[in-house]
Amino acid sequence: MTAKLISGLEIAARIRAEIKQEVELLKARYNVVPGLATVLVGSDPASVSYITGKEKTAKELGFYSERIDLPENTTQHNVAAIVNRLNHDVKVHGILVQVPLPKQINENEILLLINPGKDVDGFHPVNIGKMVIGEPAYLPCTPAGIQQLLIRSGVETDGAEVVVVGRSNIVGKPIANILLQKSKGANATVTVCHTRTRDLAFHTRRADILIVAAGKPKGITADMVKTGAVVIDVGVNRVGIAKSGKAILVGDVDFESVKEVASMITPVPGGVGPMTITMLMLNTLKAAKMACGIN
Repeated sequence: MTAKLISGLEIAARIRAEIKQEVELLKARYNVVPGLATVLVGSDPASVSYITGKEKTAKELGFYSERIDLPENTTQHNVAAIVNRLNHDVKVHGILVQVPLPKQINENEILLLINPGKDVDGFHPVNIGKMVIGEPAYLPCTPAGIQQLLIRSGVETDGAEVVVVGRSNIVGKPIANILLQKSKGANATVTVCHTRTRDLAFHTRRADILIVAAGKPKGITADMVKTGAVVIDVGVNRVGIAKSGKAILVGDVDFESVKEVASMITPVPGGVGPMTITMLMLNTLKAAKMACGIN
């Protein structure tokens, strides 16, 4: 048995087409254009790449996009002032401050300054709290993308045994909470494993749905996966450089061996990755609709 690929590229493209259609409708009916502001401090190559991708996608979808680039030595006061301005800018429905921030800036204080109604990254404590108790909120983008991959691939989560490997605030904890909710695309029984888990394979072999975000290249092997399981690989690890000069990327799952055991699996790259920016755009669209009282 060879697993069916869950293509994040294809699913993200479908969702983006839906977003673009809604954006055109918002403009025509309400004269509202979803607005996304991004704030980048410094010139870290990965951060520049992420921000550029977000800005490009926003423009492709017809959003108003504002990008603010600040020098590495920017002060806490300056960043706070920009966030406060964006909080009060009616053209801006979503604010994203790219992290990590330089060491002279208190990252948590800056993120807490963002109006929860414009926190399209979904990491403000208000939105995290709403997520945990099942209230409508902006969901963190990567976990929200994982849920959409499952829903749109026809994976049954109701009553499923889900095992999450990794307990980060960015992926592990949020996806566990999302899939616990009494709602569509959730209602699962969830186990979270981490570096102190005894006999990891015992838990992973129980999973109908295995979500891996552990940061260990090819750490999950075929003998650790239940036959017929759905495997979502969140990891992106650079393990070398190809002759072409491109980085060689692998996931946290040993793809070649696990695909012979699983029923469905995400590739790396091209699996979870493309969903993250897409869900950021979906959150921004939701923020724009909420700002003008549209459900």
